[in-house]
Amino acid sequence: MRIAVPTNDGKLISEHFGRSAAFLMFDTDNGAIKSSESRSNEMKHTHARGACGHNAAENQPHSHAGILASLEGCDVVICSGMGQRAATALRENGIQIVFAPPGPAAETVVRYLAGELPAVDGSFCQCHH
Repeated sequence: MRIAVPTNDGKLISEHFGRSAAFLMFDTDNGAIKSSESRSNEMKHTHARGACGHNAAENQPHSHAGILASLEGCDVVICSGMGQRAATALRENGIQIVFAPPGPAAETVVRYLAGELPAVDGSFCQCHH
């Protein structure tokens, strides 16, 4: 299984999925991390206040194709905050979403593999823009 975690510094989970500088990609097998790599976020973007969540105008042009390209081959995304449209785009492409507070990425992946972090439904934007 391949697990992606958004990051700005290569170590910690960033607070906002779409604004992250990169994604740490963890390849796992039998409940353990086997390898990892970093991929640039090909669509780092900003939003107007309130535009990342479910309150955003539906007719506002907004695509997550760049992020989906960065996450190619990914099965799960572990993140701290994500808007509704990003969550929908990931789910429509078969990627499961898991919520975790900001913290060390590798330790969080280990917690997920141990069954301590459940998948979530809906969006869970906790960013403050």
